Amino acid sequence: MRTAAVLWRSSHPGPTVVVTVLALALGVSVGLEAWRLVLLVVSVLCGQLSIGISNDAIDAPRDRVVGRTDKPLAVADAPLRAAWIAAFATAAVALALSLVLSWQMALAHAVFLASGWAYNAALKSTVFSAGCFALGFGVFPSLAPLSLPVPVVAVWWAWVAGAVLGIAVHFSNVLPDLDDDARTGVRGLPHRIGRRGSAIVAAVSLVLGAFAVFVGEWAGGGPAPDVVRWLFFGGVTVVAVAGLIAAVTPQPRRLVFRLVMTAALLLAVELVVVGGLSG
Repeated sequence: MRTAAVLWRSSHPGPTVVVTVLALALGVSVGLEAWRLVLLVVSVLCGQLSIGISNDAIDAPRDRVVGRTDKPLAVADAPLRAAWIAAFATAAVALALSLVLSWQMALAHAVFLASGWAYNAALKSTVFSAGCFALGFGVFPSLAPLSLPVPVVAVWWAWVAGAVLGIAVHFSNVLPDLDDDARTGVRGLPHRIGRRGSAIVAAVSLVLGAFAVFVGEWAGGGPAPDVVRWLFFGGVTVVAVAGLIAAVTPQPRRLVFRLVMTAALLLAVELVVVGGLSG
């Protein structure tokens, strides 16, 4: 039980649950039948567990150096072997379940998982760190429509919205850890442009994502009323602008992260509410 608790805490439960719930909502929005919806949700959950646990397992030596007491795998007696087994096992289950839905879904999910693992293993310390999030989350909206009996990829604006949402998550997520990362040699793209620059990139990315959904859904004649489109676009923009204002304050850190996460949630809900992901 202790090992299971440690692994769950190491999986980054917050983002894991959010991404899994988003997959559930997208699956419902494209009309997946019950068994396909269950497979999609369990597959995405396993994939997120794999990415989260592998991240902390890879970072464990570095986290011990900076005394990250919030990281369960950073303590001396942490079950690292069990963590590695769990990371690989959940990745295998995720891909196996995806393959049951369609080979296209399995391929897209493999790209998503590979992006997360590549970031964890090496690219988080390079200028290509944001590319992992852009690619992974760009593919993510297609997982649900690729789970249909006749698989199709998501429309172009969903790809754009997913990619910029991934960029926003990346640039805001590192804000609280920039100092610890600097001490251990992690220098991804956000670290190179600094705290305020990262906050600005995150906020601008969210506005671009909201704009892509607004324009794409409107041009495609989607089912959402104009007032709904404007409400979501306005909501994301207001929160993102608040993040931009916070970015010029002396210590934006947590405030900017919370604002960006709020806007990201609005953007994610917008993707679901407007529908039409499969064209």
